[in-house]
Amino acid sequence: MTIILGLDPSLSCTGWGVIVSEGARLSHVANGQIKTNAKAPIADRLHHLHDAIQAVVAAHAPDHAAVEEIFLNKNPKSSLKLAQARGAVLAGCAAGGLQVNEYAARLVKKSVVGTGSADKAQVQSMLKILLPNAQIAGEDAADALAVAISDAHLARSLYEG
Repeated sequence: MTIILGLDPSLSCTGWGVIVSEGARLSHVANGQIKTNAKAPIADRLHHLHDAIQAVVAAHAPDHAAVEEIFLNKNPKSSLKLAQARGAVLAGCAAGGLQVNEYAARLVKKSVVGTGSADKAQVQSMLKILLPNAQIAGEDAADALAVAISDAHLARSLYEG
């Protein structure tokens, strides 16, 4: 049994999802979204993300985490904000003693849906099949659960022999 924390970093709303992987069987544990105040200084927003990730780690005791890799936006300022948020999320995981696996968005979609060009609606439809009892907190939480599921599929050999 492996408890996996999936994360979809963002400065405005970071999604998180916790699943249990037992062989090929997946179970939903919890999910949520960490929102930051857009009017607050960026340092305060990053600190909030870091602390909130630590709280999720403390509450659910995952064995490791999985995070979506950064993608480059056309707007360099947006890419920098995403990178900073991702750094706060990674630091929060490290502070909780977690190893972090990283996956490209296309690989997450391919792992969950079967195609790397899947849209958000297709990913959310598959989540309903794979985690039928999950009450998903929102789009960002859904993305985080997809990252966790991808990790369960792709990293299984690393953790279960």
